[in-house]
Amino acid sequence: MGGDPGEEKLARVRLNYFACHKSDWLLRLIDIYGGAAELLKRPPAELAAEGGVMLDTALRLAAQTAAADPEKEMLAAQRAGISVLTVLDVDYPELLKKIYDPPLVIYVRGALKPRPSAGIVGTRKATAYGLRTAARLARELAEAGVAVASGLARGIDTAAHQAAVDAGGVTWAALGTGLNRIYPWENRKLAEKIVEGGGALVSEFPLDKGPLQANFPRRNRIISGLSLATVVVEGGFESGALITARFALDQGREVLAVPGPVDSPVSRGPNFFIKNGAYPAESGSDIISCFPPEAMFGLKLSAAEPVHGPSAAALRELSPDALLAYNAIAEDEAGLSADEVTQKLEWQVQRAAAALFELEVSSLVNSKGGRYCRST
Repeated sequence: MGGDPGEEKLARVRLNYFACHKSDWLLRLIDIYGGAAELLKRPPAELAAEGGVMLDTALRLAAQTAAADPEKEMLAAQRAGISVLTVLDVDYPELLKKIYDPPLVIYVRGALKPRPSAGIVGTRKATAYGLRTAARLARELAEAGVAVASGLARGIDTAAHQAAVDAGGVTWAALGTGLNRIYPWENRKLAEKIVEGGGALVSEFPLDKGPLQANFPRRNRIISGLSLATVVVEGGFESGALITARFALDQGREVLAVPGPVDSPVSRGPNFFIKNGAYPAESGSDIISCFPPEAMFGLKLSAAEPVHGPSAAALRELSPDALLAYNAIAEDEAGLSADEVTQKLEWQVQRAAAALFELEVSSLVNSKGGRYCRST
């Protein structure tokens, strides 16, 4: 790509005032014209005729980019200690470059250095079980040397970030606002601790962009894009956490889910993913086991080993029914009888018996006094 690198970067910052709504088609136009600077020189009629976009869209693009002031934006970022990166910069994360529609520009406050990373996401309306589990997983990952990525939202995201910070680890927060507009407001101190602890705040939105609803689904693809694997802790079918998981799948990344009570609305999303092939996540080691081998070099794997319980690999070998039965048994410290498994899962006796037999053969449960308990 020819031209002045400084001019090209400013052009991309200018384009980003429009691109942050959706960047894939603008990336295509940049490729067609050989750069953002060249694209901005084209009149709307030409973009409509040759670029395959509607004339109305081309006119709005021209108007909004003309009103932007990239020099002022870059100066404000510099004064605030914020890095402004495009795919032309060596510090732009390699994993993020590889997704279908990487952000045209990312703003980074703090350190976004290459390291193995995993996303932990979930509902804002988390249960005590969800908050406790998210915090434990984040702590185990942080202690192993894995960066924990999330979205700084209330609920599961906050629990994951806070646990990683408390463990002395690195965590990355992808925001749905500009970095001058921390949202939610009550997490501004947590945001400061993330940066102080060697982590980073990341956004594709201009510095002063406020919290618009449409921004947050866009933000979610950055969480998964920064991560080798994404874990859904809790979330209903309409949850943003499930949007993040679908982005991860589209990006070719691993998706895991935390098994939850079958009668909990916020466990419907994770349980659905597990039924459809997602790995169950019960420990940090379950998550790390999904990383490619080269990403595990240097990790403190012992810190993420579970105190008890089966490996993710053992659970992946189970049939869907056996996995559901195992999760139901594991939720109760006293275990369940065969009748209780049948009632809890609303199955026929024969179906429950087949699942329990598979679990016993796999040595994942033990039968004690007529009750099935998780093996330790």
